[in-house]
Amino acid sequence: MKKVLILLAHPKYEHSVVTQTLVNAVSNLENVEIRDLYELYPDFNIDVQTEQETLIMADIIIWQHPVYWYSAPPLLKQWIDLVLEFGWAYGPGGVFLKGKYILNAVSSGGAKDAYSKEGKHGFTIKEFFLPFYQTAKLCNMTYLPPFQVNGTHKIINEELKSVGETYRRLLIFLRDSTSISEEIISMDSLNQLSI
Repeated sequence: MKKVLILLAHPKYEHSVVTQTLVNAVSNLENVEIRDLYELYPDFNIDVQTEQETLIMADIIIWQHPVYWYSAPPLLKQWIDLVLEFGWAYGPGGVFLKGKYILNAVSSGGAKDAYSKEGKHGFTIKEFFLPFYQTAKLCNMTYLPPFQVNGTHKIINEELKSVGETYRRLLIFLRDSTSISEEIISMDSLNQLSI
């Protein structure tokens, strides 16, 4: 059984029904740890050593956050800048993340079709997240497709429940899988996975 680490970065967590639903759906799963970065570091003063020690223990890392200007909230960017150090995460001696899996689990106000070639934004979420992909690649990790919840401003209770259940099944699948196929890695979104 793999260890799953969720790095939650939502600056307005208490106002996000979607993020709360996702967290509640997986919070009692064995071998799943959730670290709320905005709760831990409201002053952005990140304890790099603690974060690195936590990463070493994880097999699967999830950056869970809302989509802010086609990327992540500022604390997650700060976390990446400080924690993924040269000589630790990449470069000579930077072997501590090698072989781990990583993905973004995101929520956005925009509808699913807005994040497509033909949609309002002209690109998919996966394309917007190429910097995360390249970060993972530089750190010798395998970047998995994102899990996404779109249209959060108009989501209804039945959809919320379904999204929470899907996220839970996904984490159980990733945690318990002996290997993750190239077919899964090449998907546009982990929402496409039939589990």
